[in-house]
Amino acid sequence: MKSIFTNLLLHILFYPLPKMTISKKEENLFNNLLENSLKRPDKTIDYKLAIPKYKFLYYATKQKSFVLHGSNNKYIDSFEPRKQTLYNGKWTTAVFATKDPIWPIFYAIFNKEKIVGNMRNGSVSANGKKPFHFYSLTKPTLQNEPWTNGMIYLLQEDSFRHISQGTIQFDEWISDEAIEPIAKIEVEPDDFYFLNKVATHRSDESVMKAWLFYKIRSLLV
Repeated sequence: MKSIFTNLLLHILFYPLPKMTISKKEENLFNNLLENSLKRPDKTIDYKLAIPKYKFLYYATKQKSFVLHGSNNKYIDSFEPRKQTLYNGKWTTAVFATKDPIWPIFYAIFNKEKIVGNMRNGSVSANGKKPFHFYSLTKPTLQNEPWTNGMIYLLQEDSFRHISQGTIQFDEWISDEAIEPIAKIEVEPDDFYFLNKVATHRSDESVMKAWLFYKIRSLLV
């Protein structure tokens, strides 16, 4: 019962991951594209399909056991564990990734050098069920035109573990080991499904307030 209530609350506050089904034709296209990219020395996926890239990334996480990492840096050959905070604010030293097909696109296309204050974002679910998304920046950050092109890196899931616990879970996966990407795909702002759902908040307001007003604010930007 608690999980049902939490899921309803997330639906009220945030935006759900769009419903995705992969047809047999799309599966064949994605599989051929991935296999061909693995033969390329630079590991780059030459994506020219009319199908949204997040749908290909969904396929990669669901059927090929990949986790994803988004970055402005297009030339990462190896990911090394580094000190950063978890979903709960605690510090850890690890490589971060996710199995959500849209959340890493935000990190790939968002230029962190343009941040004024802070940012709030995430892919969350109630006990691992359907994920919901929220993205909020300060108004000065948005005025800095923070969007750019970036890269999504496909990493083998084997060395990663899902670490979020509790009723509301972030789709965060971490690895304690250095890891090389299997493949990578370039993305641009138009590939980010929630680009027109980015809200603004005051940098000094609580996370809870940013959550409560996120959906309303996203309609006003």
